[in-house]
Amino acid sequence: MASIWEQETFYKPQDVLIIGSGFTGLWSALHLKKRNPRLKITLVDRGIIPTGASTRNAGFACFGSLTELMADEQKSGTDRMLELVTMRFKGLQQIRSFSGARQIDMDMPGGFELFGPQEQRLREDLEHQVQYLNRLLKEALGRKRVYRLCDNRDIRSFGFSQVEFLIRNHLEGYLHPGKLVRLLMQQLQQAGVQFLFNTEVRSFSASGSRIILESNLPVELSARQLLICTNGFARQLLPDLDVQPARGQVLVTSPIENLTWKGTFHYEEGFYYFRNLGHRVLLGGARNKALQEETTYSLETSASIQDELERFLREIILPGREFSITHRWSGTMGVGAEKMPVLKEVSPGVLCCVRMSGMGVALAPELGKENARRLLA
Repeated sequence: MASIWEQETFYKPQDVLIIGSGFTGLWSALHLKKRNPRLKITLVDRGIIPTGASTRNAGFACFGSLTELMADEQKSGTDRMLELVTMRFKGLQQIRSFSGARQIDMDMPGGFELFGPQEQRLREDLEHQVQYLNRLLKEALGRKRVYRLCDNRDIRSFGFSQVEFLIRNHLEGYLHPGKLVRLLMQQLQQAGVQFLFNTEVRSFSASGSRIILESNLPVELSARQLLICTNGFARQLLPDLDVQPARGQVLVTSPIENLTWKGTFHYEEGFYYFRNLGHRVLLGGARNKALQEETTYSLETSASIQDELERFLREIILPGREFSITHRWSGTMGVGAEKMPVLKEVSPGVLCCVRMSGMGVALAPELGKENARRLLA
């Protein structure tokens, strides 16, 4: 049983409880405090640090490769696709203005999409799509020529194999997600926001004007409002939502001698993604090779996906180069039938914001702003 001192401090009833201390929960708390500094806010997380996908992703600062956005338009329509792209783009701008690039190792050297010999027949269609999407994004983002086809000199300079052409997006890059999470936490703690880690919420219920959480703690936690930001784990509390876990696996190489390229790279509509990490190569993805097996909450890596990533390294990215693997890990994304995040009221006083579809870094700042607006409306 908790002491009276604990009940009157750490477990004291709050104005807002947020389940999940990843990017969405952190940005939501930040915007809530900006709108009302007097709010009592506690973030609750099952991990000993924020995990899920926020500190286990590839560190991309991106808003979508050309083929990914064209596929999104075909599936969800032009307006829906542009709404998502605009939200992601504004989110990246918000990150830069909040942190400054140096504090979180943020750099925007450009993003590239790779196309192999089997896709050469698509080149003419892609040239038209580049022009079409550039017109749309000039109006939506106010930026000219977001995408362009690269010439052969660019391809040769990268040293890739089995790559016939590239499409460049000059507005993308990368950052250090761990440093961004830590910076957000520091800002929130200075503002009086509390964190309760190693706390697994099992259920929630309404009691009068308050929301009660049942967890592994020796006391009940309560608040006037509850915000659920558990992304890929959302169905553990909200089983009717269209959200499935999607494991994203990553590896990092040893330093590569004379690694001359910088940037973020996508292949097969973003299912493969890699970047430089200094003079190392960070590579993730290949989930499309085993979608059923990768629909899991497990944070273990699997031999089949890791082997495929190593094959991609050897054959495409670093042909004929010597390297070893120094790090391997995975994170849990949240995906569903469409890519638009689920942001809705679940019951009176309870809001959820989940299903980031692998774009939580860019989406969370703007979603956090909208969560704060809705909670304080």
